[in-house]
Amino acid sequence: MRKHPVVVGLILLVALGAVVYFMSYRAGLQSSRAGSNAFSLTDKIGVVPVEGVITDSIEIAENLEAFGKDRSIVAVVVRIDSPGGGVAASQEIYDAVVALKKKKKVVASMGSIAASGGLLIACAADKIVANPGTITGSISAVMQFANLEELMKKIGVKSSVVKSGPYKDIGSPMREMTPEEKIIIQELIDDIYNQFIDVIVRDRKLPRQQVIAIGDGRVFSGRKAKEYGLVDQLGDLAAAAKLAGVLAGSSGSYDLVYPPAKRLSILDYVMESAANQLARSVRQKAETWGGAGYLYIP
Repeated sequence: MRKHPVVVGLILLVALGAVVYFMSYRAGLQSSRAGSNAFSLTDKIGVVPVEGVITDSIEIAENLEAFGKDRSIVAVVVRIDSPGGGVAASQEIYDAVVALKKKKKVVASMGSIAASGGLLIACAADKIVANPGTITGSISAVMQFANLEELMKKIGVKSSVVKSGPYKDIGSPMREMTPEEKIIIQELIDDIYNQFIDVIVRDRKLPRQQVIAIGDGRVFSGRKAKEYGLVDQLGDLAAAAKLAGVLAGSSGSYDLVYPPAKRLSILDYVMESAANQLARSVRQKAETWGGAGYLYIP
């Protein structure tokens, strides 16, 4: 039986399309897994975003480490758009940037807001670039405690506590803090605050008293931050990337490379999103109800 040439042509066309699609998908998958190892005629500058309230450091630290190991990446820009967050998480990202800086040049790029913990992270970079209108500053530490004692009385709820020491339930929402407890918490906050001051004094090479003078929790613009010596240059992400390239000894064109996005099935995406949201909620509640934070709270 003779096959119709049109049918044969259509079959070949479909088969060719399937092969091209499969090869493109494989190439895209490999490129995603390899991050920035795909072939390019221009230099590559990695961009690691730090966005939103900082509650965890793991993913950001992993992205920084991956770009540090990638030989095709000549420099890295840490793009910060965050009001800060947890003290430990902010310090861990700071440490990850310091570790990366031993391998490659790092420039911090401040977006709309890079306050408190966001500023702390930026200080780890070789240079800091901010927009003139960036909200930054908030050099401070904070802990918040809710007192629900009167509310509990109104609804008839009483609390009984058995503890091993007088300060085991310090910050409990079921009662007012004692003067002694407030002193303990203030000493803790002062210690965490001074750690922040130490970082700025060391990394920005500023007199301690000068930093303390503006380190009262106030926020200011990127332009003002440059006057204070907290920022090296005014500009956007492109300006930060260009500066990173120059510091790395590259003055030509470049491609910006971001960490690869995870490829998830719909079910995995829904489950991971729900789990992440629950984890964020728990962490944020913990910080709100007594966790220390490098966080700008308007």
